[in-house]
Amino acid sequence: MTNHKVLLFNPRSANSKYRVPNSILQVGASIMGRYEFVFVDGNLEHDPWPVIREYLASGSFRYFACTVMPGPQLRQAITFSKKIYEEFPEVINIWGGYFASNQYKVVLGSDFVDFVVYGPGDNAFPALLDALETGAPYEFIPNLVWKTPQGDIIKNTKENLLDQDTLPQLPFDELDRFYPMRHYLNRTFLGKKTLAYHSSMGCPFKCSFCAVVPIYEARWRGKSAANIYKDVKYVQQKWGADSIEFHDNNFFVSEKRTVEFSELMLKEKMNWWGEGRIDTVDQYSDESLALMRRAGCRMIFFGAETGNDQLLKQMDKGGKQTGEQIRRFAARMKKFDIIPEYSFVLGLPADSPGQVWAQIEEDIDFIRQVKTINPDTEIIIYVYSPVPTEGSELYERITKAGFSFPSTLEDWLSPQWESFDLRRNPLTPWLTPAMVRHIQDFETVLNARFPTVSDTKLSTLQRRVMQALGSLRYNTGVFSFPYEIKALQKFWLRYRQPETEGM
Repeated sequence: MTNHKVLLFNPRSANSKYRVPNSILQVGASIMGRYEFVFVDGNLEHDPWPVIREYLASGSFRYFACTVMPGPQLRQAITFSKKIYEEFPEVINIWGGYFASNQYKVVLGSDFVDFVVYGPGDNAFPALLDALETGAPYEFIPNLVWKTPQGDIIKNTKENLLDQDTLPQLPFDELDRFYPMRHYLNRTFLGKKTLAYHSSMGCPFKCSFCAVVPIYEARWRGKSAANIYKDVKYVQQKWGADSIEFHDNNFFVSEKRTVEFSELMLKEKMNWWGEGRIDTVDQYSDESLALMRRAGCRMIFFGAETGNDQLLKQMDKGGKQTGEQIRRFAARMKKFDIIPEYSFVLGLPADSPGQVWAQIEEDIDFIRQVKTINPDTEIIIYVYSPVPTEGSELYERITKAGFSFPSTLEDWLSPQWESFDLRRNPLTPWLTPAMVRHIQDFETVLNARFPTVSDTKLSTLQRRVMQALGSLRYNTGVFSFPYEIKALQKFWLRYRQPETEGM
């Protein structure tokens, strides 16, 4: 192996400190046996820069490959890429991930990122390295975005999604050499050693608020149930994994695949969690849902978004999901003892501030209806943050309202844009601070009245105290300024928020 070495970097993120870095694992798998590479995980390094610098100072590394999600990952990705450009100008910076794919113009508009892998890099990344090593052209490598010497940004053709069963195995053992796998198998409400795993690419739907849509354009390919099970069993047998989080954009696209996987998992006694769509899983038979629960399916994350049918249509929720279905489905999941985890997106644009306020109140009332129907329903609340889904009705509305993304990469490091990417406090042109505060105050009261089951640190006593404090406000609808609850959550209970911390 005579090629230059590759440094694969996973920046520190907000909600996955101990999560298996599936993205760089898959990138590593694509070049295994062809290029020597090292993993650097920003989540497990107190300060990754000295580690990165030592590798690059050896002179044997020519490529710095960084996966970048929106939000906190940008802080390390931008800072370190810029330092590399200044101290090691011969090193080529290659970015991938959702942020790089959706914001490739501003990424390549900087001086310090050379290439963007747009979407899956299983073929694009090794092809780019081969071209750079041999001096071959890279103008026709699918899923690659690059910049000409004149500064023009060129986006190559998009590759069809690959058969996921033909891809090489994820190099868990290679990761274990750099960061012992025990660091990635930590306690969640699902189990004591939870494995994070990605079994598919893309999603067959075009929700206009979703960052996946511009990249995959309603395409989806998943591994077979047998190959998912094979990976799960390997990690279970070698490192003792006892539960699974499936972080697919949509794990439940195929009922047949889900049923086959559930049948394989029946004897394993492993709890698992995944993400899906209400209008998809609602088409599953009762027999399938019962099988899933027996096989360990404990909770499913669903994008409920809103109870307003007009807004659901504006969001391009496939034209199938309705407010009535959301309510009915919460009741159906209760019958099978599967916890529905509903996310809602509040604060969408409207023609007037009064209409924005009215829609926020309508959604709050709808959430309360869902909790009445099935109190076990977990509620995740986000404040709407636009994504570049050009051509959608929603994107047209936000641009007319005066919204625009940062024009330079370093602008994304400002605190307001980090909050924007976490969907916590974006302060878009149609939202006022009072609106955002009202949403957050309701969320605080809701979380006190119904503490999340995913917080394993809460004792029975702590839950009862929290519920007692939250009940009076929740039952009377007085949500403003819940300082007593916030103080308790911050200083005593350290209450966790699944929307920013994950499972």
